[in-house]
Amino acid sequence: MPWPEDSLTEGESIVTSFRPHWKLLFIPVVWGIGALVVFTLLAVWFDAGLWFKVGALVIVLLWFVVRPLVDWWFTRYILTTERLITRRGLISQSGIEIPLEGITNVNFSQSVFERMLGAGDLLVESAGTTGQSDFENIPHPDRFQALLYKTRENRSIDLSAGGSAKRSKDDGAEAIRKLAALRDEGLVSEDEYEQKRKEILGGM
Repeated sequence: MPWPEDSLTEGESIVTSFRPHWKLLFIPVVWGIGALVVFTLLAVWFDAGLWFKVGALVIVLLWFVVRPLVDWWFTRYILTTERLITRRGLISQSGIEIPLEGITNVNFSQSVFERMLGAGDLLVESAGTTGQSDFENIPHPDRFQALLYKTRENRSIDLSAGGSAKRSKDDGAEAIRKLAALRDEGLVSEDEYEQKRKEILGGM
């Protein structure tokens, strides 16, 4: 089973998974086209050795084209029902995992140009040692912010409804009121509301 499916806990599922915005591919593509043009001009105008030309072209393509493309391809953002996960790197990897219940605030920013392209940055603030985490150049950060809030609220409801101990009627009523508020704001569908409400009532 491929990652990240093989790292999910029991009952955990993937809400969404995506790579950085495609605008990061623009500069590598320009470099690639420029390198091919320069190589063609060198081949026509200068009587340099073939291997020298090929070697120079390969070096330019590897460093300015292939490397950014590999970095983009092997950068993943995953939102699950329990965590927000970041993974970067092909051979040496780095990543961040933030439990949804630990997220305290989410802010997004977009320039005018980024808004036209549907790109932007997200700043996630969380309790504990993680602090602030920057998610740069992601697609539609405003939509992802709303989805992240919705998933976090669902996670909070699941945690408050879970466990073997029976909840009090007051706690159950408060959880249902919060759930209804999410439904009224359009962050939870009517079907999701009914399903969660039944789970909460069943745990009382």
